[in-house]
Amino acid sequence: MTTIVRFAPSPTGLLHVGNARTAILNFLIARKNSGKFLLRIDDTDTERSKPEYETAILDSLKWLGVSHDLFARQSERAPAHQEAADRLKATGQLYPCYESALELDRRRQRQIASGKPPVYDRAALSLSAEDRARLEAEGRRPHWRFKLSQKKVAWKDLIRGEVEIDTAHLSDPVLIREDGRFLYTLPSVVDDVDFAITHIIRGEDHVTNTAVQIEIFEALCGTAPAFAHHPLLIGAGGEALSKRLGSLSLKLLAEDGIEPMAAASYLAKTGTSDPIAPFATMDELVAGFAMEKIGRAPAHFDPAELANLNAKLLHLLPFAAVEDRLAEAQVGGESFWEAVKANLTRFADVKDLWPLVVGPITPVIEDAAFIAAAADLLPPEPWDEATWGLWTKAVAAATGTKGKTLFHPLRLALTAREHGPELKKLLPLIGRTRALARLKGETA
Repeated sequence: MTTIVRFAPSPTGLLHVGNARTAILNFLIARKNSGKFLLRIDDTDTERSKPEYETAILDSLKWLGVSHDLFARQSERAPAHQEAADRLKATGQLYPCYESALELDRRRQRQIASGKPPVYDRAALSLSAEDRARLEAEGRRPHWRFKLSQKKVAWKDLIRGEVEIDTAHLSDPVLIREDGRFLYTLPSVVDDVDFAITHIIRGEDHVTNTAVQIEIFEALCGTAPAFAHHPLLIGAGGEALSKRLGSLSLKLLAEDGIEPMAAASYLAKTGTSDPIAPFATMDELVAGFAMEKIGRAPAHFDPAELANLNAKLLHLLPFAAVEDRLAEAQVGGESFWEAVKANLTRFADVKDLWPLVVGPITPVIEDAAFIAAAADLLPPEPWDEATWGLWTKAVAAATGTKGKTLFHPLRLALTAREHGPELKKLLPLIGRTRALARLKGETA
């Protein structure tokens, strides 16, 4: 059996890191099992769904490296949803209810006040055909509820283990509004059936929904897919994440200079038994994925930890992986990349470091006499990575300096910075002419 999974975002906001983690986990299990990944846009909420959000979701997934094999838009599948609804109505499993929102709220308040659970009492099931006709003549339009079995629904969750929900403690869910629009639940199940979804991998906030959906699956096709409910991604301080917090959107991460594979690595590994480490390619990430490594505890999203991982990834990248980006940034080639990559936190830092090579740099001269002596000892070219060591050894011998008193003034004179790339790699790129000018205090 081919593994088919789906990621079903609603286009009601930007794709945030919590949903992106669900997308990554689904994508990885599909690729790990040579299966298929369905991207389904759940746009049944016509009031809040926006085309620009759908575009942003597609762009964010592309940036993250999550590609889909199948694509669907729920709003285009209304005939299939209606056909399923008609089948459930014909069997009596979908029944009409006429209470207004205000009446339902008052009923819930009375139940709570009397110590009863606020579960729908199925009063609509006792309505006769005449009762329904009278209510509709009054201008009422029914909403439609799915009749739960009021039995225990059990399944073996691929992450949580054995799970059991007693549907007797749940209200029969509303699947169709008074205006005829479908709520999330029925279209989701119908689409999962029609696309032959084998595994539903999503956040643990859907666990109770799963019991309801399993009963709808059984009513429509007899069997349900396998389920896996992963712990939710929470903020560094334990707070819930929301896709309406733009600061946690993938769009902003990209704008902030986070590498796609740093984000993918972080989202795939946080909350697992594996250490959080950077993966340079999606293939490497797929190879290291296993569902059983996902833990039960909430996974924390820490922007500082992601930034640190981003830097580690850049430090590992070979020149071939960034050659085109360096050319686009109009900065140096392989030698420059090897000299500066260990000092990067964002790729954009290369543009800040490139002037160290080509200038102009206004040197900082702390000890003019010492720098003048060092300039006199500057060896002739050609230079390589051994030049820095030979030169500083000669300067140390001539001036009696060592350690920080030797290296720090030279760094300030050559780069005007307290810290930076290794000078043994940087010095040959600067070249003798420019290095000598800086040692003389000239802007070069």
